[in-house]
Amino acid sequence: MSEPRRPAHAPPGWPPAVRPPDADDWVETARAWLLDLCPPDYRAHAVITRHPVVLARLAVHHVAGQAQAQRAAVATLREDLAEPVARGTLDPGVVERVLAVLDTEQARLLATGRGARLVEQALRGRRTAPRL
Repeated sequence: MSEPRRPAHAPPGWPPAVRPPDADDWVETARAWLLDLCPPDYRAHAVITRHPVVLARLAVHHVAGQAQAQRAAVATLREDLAEPVARGTLDPGVVERVLAVLDTEQARLLATGRGARLVEQALRGRRTAPRL
């Protein structure tokens, strides 16, 4: 007699676009979501698209690289744009608005990175139990 199938469970931070692990077609929803996180040219390489664990690992690295680039941009933006502001070719308020956008993007990237790591772990066979 086979063991009854447990209902699919997604841990906190799981991406909404990806069905929970062990749900029907969850790997396909994971693959589509992960591809959207990666450079578009990855879609042309079957060795990446056919192996979801590989795709997940690359997506985790790509999102981490984006977050690192964001941090560098935030750290240097005022200095990088000081000359255009001083010359009057860029309104000083633009810099502050861009920094606010980058702050929002950093939060999004943190959440996306967590989701990508969770999907990678699930593709590697790790499952989490629902919290009571």
